[in-house]
Amino acid sequence: MGEKNLSATLNRHFAALGAVGAAIAGIGMLDQQADAALVYSGVVNLAIPSSTNGLYLNVVTGANNLPPPGTGGSTVPGWDINPWSSTGFGLFNPTAPSGGVYVNATSGGTTALNLAPLTLIGPASFYGSNTTTNTAQFNLNSDNNLVGFRFQNEANSNQIHYGWFRVRFGATYAGTAGDRFLVEYAYDDVAGRPIEAGAIPEPASLGLLAAGALGLAARRGRK
Repeated sequence: MGEKNLSATLNRHFAALGAVGAAIAGIGMLDQQADAALVYSGVVNLAIPSSTNGLYLNVVTGANNLPPPGTGGSTVPGWDINPWSSTGFGLFNPTAPSGGVYVNATSGGTTALNLAPLTLIGPASFYGSNTTTNTAQFNLNSDNNLVGFRFQNEANSNQIHYGWFRVRFGATYAGTAGDRFLVEYAYDDVAGRPIEAGAIPEPASLGLLAAGALGLAARRGRK
């Protein structure tokens, strides 16, 4: 009887661990489904040259005009965003989509907003450009500068997608090329779906959930 009881106890424990494993796998699948749409560059720290060319970037392929900083947009097929200027900080629009690509306070505006984290960027947002004189909304000596944008995804039949990028400034908005960088960027790979400013995939969350679930299973096993 003792052996049977021990066997039954072990079977219950293994069954509990199996259920926990299945639950973790299910959580993982849900987490991957939630994050699969977010395409994140990682920290890239692309210098934004203080020039009339600035930085041309194709956010899908990662192609850009660095180095050298003297080349223009013609060297970056399908470029999506262009932070530039030798005197301040500007954002130049590609030809499409029409009406501008950077999130503004008004449709067709000329002051790109410095968005608060988790601000929704999508079809309901206003889009325009940013002239070199519109810099008051950005923070110097900081990377607390989030710009929302939209772009035509050439890899997805030129449908409109939404994204954000982060800029770090030094002591000035222009100055030398070392004073400002495009730190990171992300976009949603599902056309038309909004994205939150600063949002990135969070694989660490799954690890914490898994560790907690395994800890719970171990505690039940000791009981």
